Amino acid sequence: MGKRLYVGNLPYSVRDEALRELFVQVGDVASAQVITFQDSGRSKGFGFVEMATDELAQEAITRFNGYMMQGRPLSVSEARPMAPRNGDRGERRERRESN
Repeated sequence: MGKRLYVGNLPYSVRDEALRELFVQVGDVASAQVITFQDSGRSKGFGFVEMATDELAQEAITRFNGYMMQGRPLSVSEARPMAPRNGDRGERRERRESN
């Protein structure tokens, strides 16, 4: 199984296919996704790429971390697992406001 990579500082014009085309230069890409705002579809400026093997993932990190894409240096690293979210975000806000 390959590794999932975090790709940050993406130009806002980059879409899934362009991200895939960049990383396929290293080898097989299992998936490539630019994260977007749900309401507008506008890019959040980061995405995830899953390379087919761990070796390809490491090569992609080495090759594309700092790579200039449309004038922006990419930040490429191994993706970390998503932290668990608190189901009720309003609770914290209410506590803070009452103090």
